[in-house]
Amino acid sequence: MFNKVNRVVLVGTGFVGSSYAFALLNQGVTEELVLIDINKEKSEGDAMDLNHGMPFAPSPTKIWFGNYEDCKDADLVVLTAGANQKPGETRLDLVEKNTKIFKNIIDQVMASGFNGIFLVATNPVDILTYATWKFSGLPKERVIGSGTILDTARFRYLLGEYFHVDTRNVHAYIIGEHGDTELPVWSHAFIGCRPIADMMKEKSEYKQEDLDQIFVNVRDAAYQIIERKGATYYGIAMGLVRLTKAILQNENSILTVSAYLEGQYGQSDIYIGVPAIVNRNGIREVVELQLNETEKEKFTHSATVLKDVMKRVGLQ
Repeated sequence: MFNKVNRVVLVGTGFVGSSYAFALLNQGVTEELVLIDINKEKSEGDAMDLNHGMPFAPSPTKIWFGNYEDCKDADLVVLTAGANQKPGETRLDLVEKNTKIFKNIIDQVMASGFNGIFLVATNPVDILTYATWKFSGLPKERVIGSGTILDTARFRYLLGEYFHVDTRNVHAYIIGEHGDTELPVWSHAFIGCRPIADMMKEKSEYKQEDLDQIFVNVRDAAYQIIERKGATYYGIAMGLVRLTKAILQNENSILTVSAYLEGQYGQSDIYIGVPAIVNRNGIREVVELQLNETEKEKFTHSATVLKDVMKRVGLQ
């Protein structure tokens, strides 16, 4: 009896896309991977190169350079195509260029008969996830942005270093825009099951100014990396693989993604980074944290900035 296999289509084989494909193969997450890029030779080369690593992969993956017709049977279409963020440029500066690119891509994906889940990583990710939802006509839960998954990972990594604890035992979130207005949820930050606030009271070596600096380093990490090596791609690629696993393996995992809000956190008609339960159907539900007054104000500011930009480019 023939069993349906999982197919992931990757649109965009630049730095982020090719790193995602490499991480996907290394972790054996999907049975089929299709690469699509405007630069056909690049994605053909990537497919060949990845296939040559197959003898060392944990499980077989069929990888090929394809076209938008291959989206018809895809479970997941991952969008990493678009213009890159240049040194000194904010993610929001990219919005007009990438909205036009996305309209063209999504029209072609949907023309294939695609009826799966979109996972968006291109910046500005919150706005482009909203655009993907609008352009595709798919239900809101089947359009997901990478949101603040990477910011949250950076946050947990730096907190783990500071408190000398395995980063995987740090439970803390960055929410809001994936960008300059994002915020840390200190009121729900834990090392294991202990609130960070309690740990700060117990030991004088832990200082608030250190925590404030950790957040600044999280928020500005992309600028620091772009300055040094031109682009960020390994961290976000692994975040995208984590999301892919949560979707294809029906995990019901809580991850900070760009999700559509309908009144949660006092916001509606916006995609923005929040914790959400992710499974085979996409976003099962948004997890609403009880924010303190300062966090509420910052989150509202973040949402307002995104909405202003969406109005400027005619998405709202």
